[in-house]
Parts: sequence; C-alpha cells; structure tokens
Amino acid sequence: MEKEKRKGYKDISSQLQADKRWIQKNKEHRNYLSQRGACRSFIKNKSKLEDLEEIEILIDDRKKILKK
Repeated sequence: MEKEKRKGYKDISSQLQADKRWIQKNKEHRNYLSQRGACRSFIKNKSKLEDLEEIEILIDDRKKILKK
C-alpha cells in the first residue's frame, strides 16, 4: 500500500501556520533536536582536546546512568 503523502501548501502563510502548530505540539522534541545539533556542531567545529576529554567522561557517566 502507498503511504499517504504530506499535504502541500499553496502559499507561504499556510506553511508558516503549519510550522507554528508543529512547534507548539512538539516543543520538547524541538528543544532536544536543537541541543543535539548544537552539541554535534561544537564537537566537530570548535572543541579543543581538553573539551573532548571532558566530554568523553561525561558520556561515560551518562551511559552508566542509562544502562541501569
């Protein structure tokens, strides 16, 4: 069976309204995605060796918490 396609919008104002509705419904997920992107960008583009070493420790600690 074919999946139902997303609705297309004829004008920009309809798209902007749909975007606002999505943001209101998904605030927590949007914040998660934003913070994840910022983290990745920092690691790839700006971090120094000391930063990466500290991040590794934080990641290891977080993994231990999540595995419990």
